[in-house]
Amino acid sequence: MADPDKRTNGAPPNHLHVGPEHHKKGPNWLAWLALLAGILALLFALSRCGRDDQTTTTTTQAVVTNDTAAAAPADNAGAVVAATPNAGSAEALAGTSAVGGFLAGTEPTPRTFQFEKLNFDTAKSDVRPADAAEVNQIAAVLKQYGNAHVRIAGYADARGSTPANTALGKARADAVKAALVAQGINASRIETVSGGESDPVDSNATASGQAENRRTELVVTSR
Repeated sequence: MADPDKRTNGAPPNHLHVGPEHHKKGPNWLAWLALLAGILALLFALSRCGRDDQTTTTTTQAVVTNDTAAAAPADNAGAVVAATPNAGSAEALAGTSAVGGFLAGTEPTPRTFQFEKLNFDTAKSDVRPADAAEVNQIAAVLKQYGNAHVRIAGYADARGSTPANTALGKARADAVKAALVAQGINASRIETVSGGESDPVDSNATASGQAENRRTELVVTSR
């Protein structure tokens, strides 16, 4: 019988024995799983960053919206009067005695003026008889310039809660509007907003300062 392991005529052996060290290794599933887990973790982190950025953008937009609503008409009872061009702060505002000259000129609107004598008692929103003269003067100017539209902003001192002061500022602005309407000014020409306790013109640490902060401002929105 022929030896099967014996090579003849230079032909390769009929059987080739391959030892364990020559077996081809199969896929390393643990390595692939680890790589897949790493990719998933990276994708999750990127998606979280995207959501965080979106949240930050939304928060920023909410702040802007909000500032933008402050400049809107008083249909929004909680609105706060916006900063007015040409008047960097309440301390730099001209008095209402300058409203007539402004309406006669060509300076751009809006422009804010502070009532010079009109203030309010603590927690009150009614216009005091002693302060009615200034309101009447504004009514006379608005009658002279019939196309002018104004916004009245009411303020409060810093005592009490912020929501209460916002409501009080709005009530004070509404009281001034009512006084102007009583003098014959069309209500559609007057908007009202609240400045609450924001932008004080004096210290809230003294009684006199608090009295100054219980004030109203007039914004000429168009002429």
